[in-house]
Amino acid sequence: MGVDSRQIVLLLLLVVTVVSIIIALILSLVTSVDIPLSPGTKYGMVFDAGSSHTALYIYQWPTDKENDTGVVSQTHVCEVEGPGISSYADDPPGAGKSLVHCLDEAMSIIPTKKQRATPAYLGATAGMRLLELQNETKTQQIFDEVSKTLRQYPVNFQGARILDGEEEGSLGWVTVNYLLGTFVQYSYIQSWMHPKQAQMFGAMDLGGASTQMTFQPAGAIEDKSTEMTFRLYGYDYTIYTHSYLCYGQDQALKRMLVQLLEVKPGSGNVQHPCYPKGYSANVSLSSVYNSPCVTTSPGNMEAIVTVEGTGDAYECQLLVRKIFSPCTNSSCSFDGIYQPPVYGEFYAFSAFYYTFNFLNLTCGESLSVANSTVWQYCSREWTELNASFPEENKQRLVNYCSSAMYILTLLLEGYKFNSETWNNIHFAKQAGNADVGWTLGYMLNVTNMIPSEEPSLWKAHDYNVWAAAIFFIVLSVLAGLVAAPLHCYCRNACAEQAGWT
Repeated sequence: MGVDSRQIVLLLLLVVTVVSIIIALILSLVTSVDIPLSPGTKYGMVFDAGSSHTALYIYQWPTDKENDTGVVSQTHVCEVEGPGISSYADDPPGAGKSLVHCLDEAMSIIPTKKQRATPAYLGATAGMRLLELQNETKTQQIFDEVSKTLRQYPVNFQGARILDGEEEGSLGWVTVNYLLGTFVQYSYIQSWMHPKQAQMFGAMDLGGASTQMTFQPAGAIEDKSTEMTFRLYGYDYTIYTHSYLCYGQDQALKRMLVQLLEVKPGSGNVQHPCYPKGYSANVSLSSVYNSPCVTTSPGNMEAIVTVEGTGDAYECQLLVRKIFSPCTNSSCSFDGIYQPPVYGEFYAFSAFYYTFNFLNLTCGESLSVANSTVWQYCSREWTELNASFPEENKQRLVNYCSSAMYILTLLLEGYKFNSETWNNIHFAKQAGNADVGWTLGYMLNVTNMIPSEEPSLWKAHDYNVWAAAIFFIVLSVLAGLVAAPLHCYCRNACAEQAGWT
């Protein structure tokens, strides 16, 4: 090999050395992942004690990512048998016993060695709010009994209490945006980062006794009583939220029936336009007037009336409108409640979802399709509905028309959505990997799993990245070892040719 060839080889080796070092430096400085400092899994339990039913949600998350986002997953949901705990006003021990099945189920899911460290909570919503208005003593007795039951299990029970409406609404908003990753996003270069000009999702919840509307408006909130401020991941969020007690689905349908009963007080028969034609049922007045949402009272609470369906969609819509006090002001929803104009996209869950899902209206259908679907359903006869949906719960089958017409009226005439903003509503049961509702937001809040400031994580390199970096470093060293003697050889050869020796 001539001197010129050796010089070319030397030059190539030097190039390989420089490139290898550069690649190794880039891999070591740029690409990184989180080191699992404390490997393992934590669990959390939250009972959602609603007005019509109770459900237990079990969550889990990696212990090394407790202050990250998007790491909490929903492990299991157990539906408690029977009605909501507020229905046990005359049998408080029954409220505690109703939770036993789901607690036993939870103990079979959460590893034994993790149970005593598992935080457990029970949050009650509008059903217990209404009971507290009627009888504080019975309300406390129910909480005493459910607490007694929960303390019998090897979990870290943190208490049972009533959530106020605004808290319920805002926690639902936190849940939605946490699951959708709108608070922070992951960047391979900058770790956790806040999405610039991130559009937050609004949250609309429809329970049995109340409904909540929560969103981040485009402008300032004029009525400060409807304003809440959060600092999450180093950023401030100001949201509008309001809870409408007595406008939950069950209470709304009860108030609609009262409207009909008061047209002909004392009459034995009542015609209901929202019930399917051909349907008939006997109803006790005590079951209708037993709520603080109903302000009137019949002469005889023990009387029985026969309710007959007429299947008239137009009259049904008029009936629904009677329980609202509409606002003509653009900055008002209904009943004189302040609301800024709806802004952005919304997740509508709970009864919003369940009712519209039955009607196949949860896949982005237009407002005109939603309207026509609801009106067509309200015009169907009872025998036809029974034949079409033989496995559906009969009471729900009867009420789907009332519920759907109520939802349309609430969204359009109450919350002021229109044909243009309608498609910004996502009717959904889940977002990300968990059910949408207040429970996840509640657990995140009480366990401080959403920091007020941006999380700073200790970063270390992934095994594969280290391996690649080491490979290029070794390659650089080998190239240098080969290049050094070759360089000396070339220097000597060149010197000889030049007559230096």
